Amino acid sequence: MEGNVEHHYVGEDMVLGPELMQETTDKVKMIRDKLRATQSRQKRYHDMCRKPLEFSDGDLVFLRVRPVTGIGRVMKTRKLTPRFVGPYQVIERIGPVAYRIALPPSLSNLHDVFHVSQFKKYMSDPSHVIELDNLLLRENLTFEATPVRIIDKIVKQLRGREIPLVKVILNKNKEEDATWELETKMRASYPNLFGK
Repeated sequence: MEGNVEHHYVGEDMVLGPELMQETTDKVKMIRDKLRATQSRQKRYHDMCRKPLEFSDGDLVFLRVRPVTGIGRVMKTRKLTPRFVGPYQVIERIGPVAYRIALPPSLSNLHDVFHVSQFKKYMSDPSHVIELDNLLLRENLTFEATPVRIIDKIVKQLRGREIPLVKVILNKNKEEDATWELETKMRASYPNLFGK
């Protein structure tokens, strides 16, 4: 009797053979169904906020650019900087969401295939056109916003300290598009704005 004794402890449930396979298969099926339902729900949420963009050969599109600047406040708000340049002509559709566009010689170092999310459909209006010659783009489609002139000065109080601020106009924008910047940063980066 010594060799044939099986020990089972209270609360232990041993599943063997076909029952184990069936239980595992059921759990895997349940996990797949829940994943599929979650993915479907997330896709529905995403699709509610997005409208499908499709372009045909010859359409004109704007190309998205990202502004990079030494001036912190402009980088955070991006109110004063152009978000798109162009328009450029769509040459061909590469895949379901990728298009090849005709870039000017000044952007010849860029790959000419972009995801559809980087485009904005061009509606014929002369005020929408942003000339690339006026905007010095870097290789990674970023540019630096430069202040043109100072139009106002104030001193703010913060925790007992005085912080001098200047209101500057960037890239020959309108006066109502001006932004407040730290005077110390502006003096260090753009001393020509302060005269003597």
